[in-house]
Amino acid sequence: MRPAIDVPKAEISNGLVRAKLYLPDADKGYYRGTRFDWAGVVETLEYKGHTYHGKWFDTYTPTLHDAIMGPVEEFGPLGYAAAKPEGTFVKIGVGSLTRPDEKPYNPFVYYPIANPGTWTITRKTDQVQFVHNLADTAYAYEYRKTLKLTRNKPELIIAHSLKNTGKRPIETTTYNHNFFVIDQQPTGPGYTVKFPISALSSDGGKGVTDRVHFQDGQLLYLNELAKGESVYYPNLTNGQSMRYNITVDNTKTGAGVNVVGDREISRMVYWSSSTTVSPEPYITIKIEPGQTFSWQIAYQYYVN
Repeated sequence: MRPAIDVPKAEISNGLVRAKLYLPDADKGYYRGTRFDWAGVVETLEYKGHTYHGKWFDTYTPTLHDAIMGPVEEFGPLGYAAAKPEGTFVKIGVGSLTRPDEKPYNPFVYYPIANPGTWTITRKTDQVQFVHNLADTAYAYEYRKTLKLTRNKPELIIAHSLKNTGKRPIETTTYNHNFFVIDQQPTGPGYTVKFPISALSSDGGKGVTDRVHFQDGQLLYLNELAKGESVYYPNLTNGQSMRYNITVDNTKTGAGVNVVGDREISRMVYWSSSTTVSPEPYITIKIEPGQTFSWQIAYQYYVN
């Protein structure tokens, strides 16, 4: 299934980098799933003739949990355990959702949206700002997220602020899934992923983990992944915090990206399929009522 022609989009450029973004819309948006934050879905991003983000999946429907692209983010659910069947819980960047039964929360399931909140979108030549307001019986917030291309630099900044406008503390995690698709290259020996610690943990790894090798803080592929194969490591840092500084290189095309955040990583997950590589850095969020939590991620694109 292809998206409708009138899917809301925006294009930004700073003269060096050009990116196309899908915009949140409860009726016509490209992504209407309940797993990921609706703001800032990057359809494509180009620099010096190279592409860094793009479509990595075959199956598409608007509500499919991972029919999404680019440096997309997911927040842990708020209030799910306390909600009774037909009660509501919250996913930041999505809205208030209905818990249908007694089953544990499953990010791969679509949950009916009880209250999508309100979105305000401000576009400029080099940036788009998203503001999501949600007033819920248990939790309320104002979430601001801006994707901005830095002047005279091949860099994308994603700046966030989350204000707790409700009466309960907000305690959750967020991570960026980073669906990197560099020049449409298959996942394999052409990719190198670097982390700021030398000892990476492969404990609990799933999938074809024999295709991956760890060396001096780098994750290397020994062979290409076949269609349908994947690699998953649940915690590369083995519970230790880590500086937010990750590099993804494609040595076949010479294109790469350095990802730097201003908060420590509390958990480092890694997943890849045959079409995308995805380091998933988590940060922890705790916000008392009336307080605001802010964080920023910089994507520095380059060509060797």
